[in-house]
Amino acid sequence: MAAFVVSPLKMGPLLVLWLAVCLSGTWAVDRGNFKTCDQSAFCKRQRALKPGQSPYRALLETLELTNTKLTLQLINDNNKVRLLLELYRLQGNMTRVKINELKPLKPRFEVPDVLINDPPTEPLSLLSRDENGVVLSLGADSQRLIVSAKPFRLDIMEGREVLLSLNSRGLLAFEHLRIRKDTISYKIKTKVNSMWENIKWVFSSKVDPEGTENKEETEAANEPAEGEEVWGEKAKEDEKVEDGMWEETFKSHTDSKPNGPSSISLDFSLPGVENVYGIPEHADSLKLKATDGGDPYRLFNLDVFQYEVFNPMALYGAIPVMLSHSAQRTMGIFWLNAAETWVDISSNTAGKTVFGQMLDYVQGSSETPQTDVRWISESGIIDVFIMLGPTPADVFSQYASLTGTQAFPPLSTLAYHQCRWNYNDQEDVAAVDQGFDDHDIPYDFIWLDIEHTDGKRYFTWDHHKFPQPKDMLQGLLDKRRKMVTIVDPHIKVDSSYKIHNEIRSKGFYVKSKDGGDYEGWCWPGNSGYPDFTNPEMRAWWASMFAYDQYEGSMENMYTWNDMNEPSVFNGPEVTMHKDALHGNWENRDLHNLYGLYVQRATAEGLIERSGGVERPFVLARAFFAGSQRYGAVWTGDNAAEWDHLKISIPMCLSLGLVGVSFCGADVGGFFKSPSTELLVRWYQTGAYQPFFRAHAHLDTPRREPWLFGPENTALIREAVRQRYALLPYWYQLFYHAHHSGQPVMRPLWVEYPQDTATFSMDDQFLLGRDLLVHPVTEEGARGVTAYLPGKGEVWFDVHTFQKHNGAQNLYIPVTISSIPVFQRGGSIIPRKARVRRSSSCMEHDPYTLFVALSPKRFAQGELYIDDGHTFNFDKQKQFIHRRFSFANNALSSRNLAPGSQFTTFSWVEKIVILGASKPSKATLKTPDGKESLLEFEFDASMSVLTLRKPGVNAGLDWTVVLQ
Repeated sequence: MAAFVVSPLKMGPLLVLWLAVCLSGTWAVDRGNFKTCDQSAFCKRQRALKPGQSPYRALLETLELTNTKLTLQLINDNNKVRLLLELYRLQGNMTRVKINELKPLKPRFEVPDVLINDPPTEPLSLLSRDENGVVLSLGADSQRLIVSAKPFRLDIMEGREVLLSLNSRGLLAFEHLRIRKDTISYKIKTKVNSMWENIKWVFSSKVDPEGTENKEETEAANEPAEGEEVWGEKAKEDEKVEDGMWEETFKSHTDSKPNGPSSISLDFSLPGVENVYGIPEHADSLKLKATDGGDPYRLFNLDVFQYEVFNPMALYGAIPVMLSHSAQRTMGIFWLNAAETWVDISSNTAGKTVFGQMLDYVQGSSETPQTDVRWISESGIIDVFIMLGPTPADVFSQYASLTGTQAFPPLSTLAYHQCRWNYNDQEDVAAVDQGFDDHDIPYDFIWLDIEHTDGKRYFTWDHHKFPQPKDMLQGLLDKRRKMVTIVDPHIKVDSSYKIHNEIRSKGFYVKSKDGGDYEGWCWPGNSGYPDFTNPEMRAWWASMFAYDQYEGSMENMYTWNDMNEPSVFNGPEVTMHKDALHGNWENRDLHNLYGLYVQRATAEGLIERSGGVERPFVLARAFFAGSQRYGAVWTGDNAAEWDHLKISIPMCLSLGLVGVSFCGADVGGFFKSPSTELLVRWYQTGAYQPFFRAHAHLDTPRREPWLFGPENTALIREAVRQRYALLPYWYQLFYHAHHSGQPVMRPLWVEYPQDTATFSMDDQFLLGRDLLVHPVTEEGARGVTAYLPGKGEVWFDVHTFQKHNGAQNLYIPVTISSIPVFQRGGSIIPRKARVRRSSSCMEHDPYTLFVALSPKRFAQGELYIDDGHTFNFDKQKQFIHRRFSFANNALSSRNLAPGSQFTTFSWVEKIVILGASKPSKATLKTPDGKESLLEFEFDASMSVLTLRKPGVNAGLDWTVVLQ
């Protein structure tokens, strides 16, 4: 969040009220500003439906099967409206199900730009068919899909096991588009239809006085047409009772709903599953809770002022992806819908039977656990991808094949960022920058919030406070440091402002329901909102980041998109009206996409300004599925409270599970002022989370790391230095996330999927496979209990090198300096021990390899190196990728990227082997046949062998033999 500094007389009463709340010191979310399910008409309507009463049946005579898809009509026996089901088997063990109206009155919104391509399909084949349903082969691993006709239901099976069922609880509900019954056009149409039916009846009675010959035809004529509902006395009464279908009021805002009710719902049953995860963003535990008796989890991008923890309220971003996990299998459900969505979760006992003749499987009355999930969206169509795993890594790859992988960030962005709302002027920036040098604390980025602009006009500078931005940026560049400036997607309505004038003249603003430019209040006052769903608007926005357009910008300046939900201070729920228009579509149809489009346009602008050479860095607060392709996210406006520190872990873990690895939380908490203990613990935690940035509210005291006394400065310095030493490992993890979609920060169950003890853990985590982190997040803690997984494995404390067995709860005494981190036995992790003022200053520095031996005296690891900032790693294959292996008392380095063209000046200056035995000698061998003896030290008490100065180039083959 940013500031608004202007005379209250110029603000308007709504903004004054907003600021009064923001700056009052109450620091608490007003839950009354945000809807519950009961206050959301479509959610309330859908949730009132009872399980087990599905009106839908499959019309098997309409089934068509081609090599790539199955199509089948469904009919709602209550109103005779037909739906069209399309089913695809996708490459990579996925199934796609789409359901839309067969003949909608107008097109329904289908989400664009999220899938990276049209997913390739695999053949479907028919196994059997009768009047009750059909059975299809899904190819892999004896997988079958059973379509039951009445009521309609889908079951996916593997062998005798039901993996997942759709509409097994009968909660498929599709509110068809219709004509409002109290409109003149509807009444005329109804009157004409009635007159026509009377004429036909008179004619038929003359031909057949008894009316028997044409009775069937007359009854058929009286059935409602496609797109209409039965209109009897009960239907009339229902519509009287049911409000919110054509208009809905929340607080002082009325949503006009010109297209009427259009919500959709579908339930999924997961036999044998007790654990589900994902659907960020919520400030809640990693394992999702049952929502019986409470509100469902809500997905609707909102600017929530100092959110509460441990509840299902919607926050800034929405990724409609859920993972299920059991000791036997991991699967995923991707609900591709960008409208407001609610997700209900319940658990019950399996006891379902399916299509008896075909299955040869009856669950009977067993007490097998089962999780049922119901998705409810306000508009659009049902478009769901079922990712069948079976492993966690498979699900990550499957999802990445649909929406892409994490953008590969510049190396420097993985280092430490210093931010505040706001650094006052150029002198303040220079003083803070120098403060880091004076206190020997490294950092790479300093950030400027909205006060650096000319009156909240983005792409500008306050020329009194920042008269020479290029001089400021050059000063940072001389120290190999960088800056981030904020560019928010609300534009000050001001005829003297170039950006506003161009957007208005080009017709690029979002429109109100009446066709004028949509305007609302945000930090500049009266603001317009660019329509980022328009590709022409995005291209224009991207062009504004060119160096000759964004005055004062340089190559070491990057971008922060805040408030991109979008935030509208005087709008319903502090966001845009749902009946605002993006071209032909309402905001209600695509609301959750807006933030993705803002971040995308900005990232494309940073790429274009460099001629396509440089990788961008863009931080955004709002996001959707696919946002990982465009940069980083953070967890928004948190508070300086211990619970907010704790919740940052499951929040980032949840994001990593659904593709967004580049996640972090405001270190120290945005609101309020942390105690020195909390601040130190937050630095220690943040140093081991992917995005590492300190940030603070305008109204809080300054909290640069050296302002809390020498002892606390030293503790913070040490945490930051640990981050810098690990940058080679962080960079390697992000390289893999970019290529395979595997999360950087991951729950323990991802690597230990059969260990039930890990399924609910969210106070510790893994970085990659090989580092386990258990931050201290309790006030006054004297110890923590970490779970070390893996029976038969060992873990080494990275600070003391003490070895511990896996599959145990380990109590660890802690002091204020403790950061419990363990390296897995069997791994090799590269570090850089020479920490300098910024990551760029460490580019050519040497590596230390930490080799942690497994009980079988084996270890393996990697090293990835490129130039750290361009796309040359991809376009020109300019990178180094090495495999380190320790086996049979020999450590070797081998090339994993033959043909790649890149050289490095870095070398290996030290090798530390944990769990080692003392050798009689250590010999370095190179491919040219040269051999040399290495100096070494052996600590018998800790079984640590240190090999000094092997001096080999980090990009070459070599072997160290211990004898």
